[in-house]
Amino acid sequence: MTIIDKPWGHEELLEKNDKYMLKKLFMKKNHRCSLQFHEFKKETIYVLNGKLKISLGNDKNNLKDKIFNTNDKITIEPNIIHRMEAIEDCTYLEASTPEIDDVVRLQDDYKRI
Repeated sequence: MTIIDKPWGHEELLEKNDKYMLKKLFMKKNHRCSLQFHEFKKETIYVLNGKLKISLGNDKNNLKDKIFNTNDKITIEPNIIHRMEAIEDCTYLEASTPEIDDVVRLQDDYKRI
């Protein structure tokens, strides 16, 4: 298992193969990932514990927010702009297609490119 530290918490790469990828992510309260989209990657988010706000839509200036609690899930299609933000400490699973580097960042609190 590979653990990757992130400014907002960390992620554990549980499995990556030719067909799918599975990560377990921990996000600290009041932190959020990049505003981003994926050109090819399709992902399903499943909340294990905590509260996670997910903002998504086709236009970065007109995103819809939804709060996800334990056992809630959502599938995000390619080219949908999205961002996860922890309302409280949160652990969630991300199951996706295997394109690990397919991230187009539109905005980032931590100045990553």
